[in-house]
Amino acid sequence: MDAALSKIGLGGGCHWCTEGIFVHLRGVTRVEQGWITSEPPHAAPSEAVIVHYDGHLISSRELIEVHLSTHAATKAHAMRAKYRSAVYYFDESAKEALRRNLDEAAATFAEPVVTLLLPFKEFTASLAEHRDYYRTDPDRPFCRRYIQPKLNRLKVERAGLLREGTEGLSQ
Repeated sequence: MDAALSKIGLGGGCHWCTEGIFVHLRGVTRVEQGWITSEPPHAAPSEAVIVHYDGHLISSRELIEVHLSTHAATKAHAMRAKYRSAVYYFDESAKEALRRNLDEAAATFAEPVVTLLLPFKEFTASLAEHRDYYRTDPDRPFCRRYIQPKLNRLKVERAGLLREGTEGLSQ
């Protein structure tokens, strides 16, 4: 069981998209958007978020399942360093549980998952004008094209994980 008020780092493509998904999950208390670095060979900054959550309301396993299902977790591409698919742990005591969660969630995919489990080293926050990108203006073309379809899929596949009041999300 996760302890209350935990945190996890998640990298999965554009941090606008990742933030736009996780702010709508029950139990998530805050999402910080920016760049995370890890240890070599993954020391280059990569777009990511830090998700702060109440482990009594949502588990790290559920967060990882949502993470893998809302980005290209099985695709390697040329910009994977900047858009690294990763789960970042903040202390060694969490590493094995997160490894188990990641492996179990990855086993549900038909193709191999490229998501890495990495130690968190450093975080640099996005500029203020880029934070809350989806909530600020969900009708932006980027939001409608990339974030909204992921939220719509979550509403169908994992409605129980969405916080109350998300029924009226943009369509």
